[in-house]
Amino acid sequence: MRHRVKITGIGPVTPAGIGREAFFRGINETVSRVRALTQFDPAAGQFVGAEVTNFDLKQYAKDENPKRLSRHTQFSLVAAILALKDAGLTRADLARINPTVVTGTSMMDFDKIGRGMELVMKKGTRYTPGSVMYEASVANVAGKIVEWLGVPARMLTMQTSCCSGTDAIGQGSELVASRQADLVLCGGSESPLSYYPMLGFNASELSPATSDTPEKACRPFDLWRSTGVIGEGACMFVLEPENSPRPALAWITGYGYANDQDGQTAMGLVDSVRQALANATRRPEEVDYINAWGTGHRVIDANESRALLHLFGDRLGEIPVTSIKGAIGTALGASGPIQTASTALSLHHGLLPPTVNWETPDPACPLNLSNQPRRLPVRVAVVNSHGLSGSNAALVIEK
Repeated sequence: MRHRVKITGIGPVTPAGIGREAFFRGINETVSRVRALTQFDPAAGQFVGAEVTNFDLKQYAKDENPKRLSRHTQFSLVAAILALKDAGLTRADLARINPTVVTGTSMMDFDKIGRGMELVMKKGTRYTPGSVMYEASVANVAGKIVEWLGVPARMLTMQTSCCSGTDAIGQGSELVASRQADLVLCGGSESPLSYYPMLGFNASELSPATSDTPEKACRPFDLWRSTGVIGEGACMFVLEPENSPRPALAWITGYGYANDQDGQTAMGLVDSVRQALANATRRPEEVDYINAWGTGHRVIDANESRALLHLFGDRLGEIPVTSIKGAIGTALGASGPIQTASTALSLHHGLLPPTVNWETPDPACPLNLSNQPRRLPVRVAVVNSHGLSGSNAALVIEK
């Protein structure tokens, strides 16, 4: 006998806002948070990104030392604290529950790694910072949450490229559904806006080559799009079975994952969405909202549109579609969880966020898009994720 899985707490840490209310308000504004990044050597090129501003770990965890924690770990810890608070849970409450922590992060902390390498090159191997091996790890993202909880809890870390956070939610929901855990804290965290990763993103044309009009740089599904923009952030969720005493903000009813075949970028979304719908015992014609991956990359957006057309056929034009990447960029492994938060809150409030910067329809992307918020009642939604390694993942979220 499997449990139904409900979301009882949401903890977003994003460029659009920190905390459930601030995030939902921010993501429904027709504003891009993408800006020029000025902290890097200008001789190396121009950089743009979507940063989490006004973030202070001490505001949420006063006993923690920010200097000892990587930024992605700080994000995940605060997101977990916010999710528990949103669910009305304390650490003492978790001592009486069987909790598990599942996180997804695609990249180690290259900022700490890079600074450590520069220190060794400048001063010699005697100055190698051994703490980097622990602090920069993606496993520490979950490990720090478990340590902060102070209760016996299992942990699991997913590293499946940009699908990491979506897979963490999918695996977490399976633990609740199969009764292996009474409560799961799950989601994703990412902080890639440091020098070495950004050099790589620029070189591979996964980030704009110019910082002119950065707020217009990411244009999901628009005819004049070029490439995506890198963002950062985190979002964690409290997942519980249907018989828990806390109310549901939304339900996670399906999860699927698949890899691309024959080098067809993002076409693995066809199989992952089919799996997710099958697990949710839903037919494609029952889906009435899609929160798309939609990075603003010319090829990826077109192929995601092809996948959706393959799945939903002529009905695709009737289904409202959103991409939130024009507003906050692509936070790699944290993007799926942030999309999931947006989707759960859209179902809860009946308000769909705008696709910021979408202006000119592209015949290759025949989607029902809007650059304004839409007040529409939706009950069954699909969330898409795609990773550079050819990974794909999808969730079905229901009201």
